Amino acid sequence: ERDIRGQAPEVRCAQRQARASPLLRDMHAWLSQLLGRVSAKSELAQAIGYSLTRWRALTRYCDDGRIEMDNNAAERALRGVALGRGNYLFMGSDSGGERAAAIYSLVQTAKLNGLDPEAYLREVLGRIAEHPIHRIEELLPWNLTVIGTGHVEQRLAA
Repeated sequence: ERDIRGQAPEVRCAQRQARASPLLRDMHAWLSQLLGRVSAKSELAQAIGYSLTRWRALTRYCDDGRIEMDNNAAERALRGVALGRGNYLFMGSDSGGERAAAIYSLVQTAKLNGLDPEAYLREVLGRIAEHPIHRIEELLPWNLTVIGTGHVEQRLAA
């Protein structure tokens, strides 16, 4: 993956098909064969079974160069939430915690879409009272874009 990071999806897919797919096929065959040799109730058999039942999802990245092999970016995005979770015990109520989770999701999604979270939230909060509820998806981070002054403008539909 290090060799193809940042490459076009077609290049990543071709390289994965050539390099990772044969190794994954061998691993699937080995796990399948090993499963027949270990006790069905053992933790090893459970782990192998878990992998084999999710094999398609596990190897999906080989067929699509747009997909990352791991979820490290998502985990990095959530690190701030995990670090503060002790403070979230004192949100006051379950509904307060749910609201905080929604805000954290919007902030992280704005970041992942290249937006300044503060500018994004300022724009959304300024529009939301007048915005039709049946078009709320227009205010989601991937439907807005940052312009030079830190303001946010709506992306045109494709």
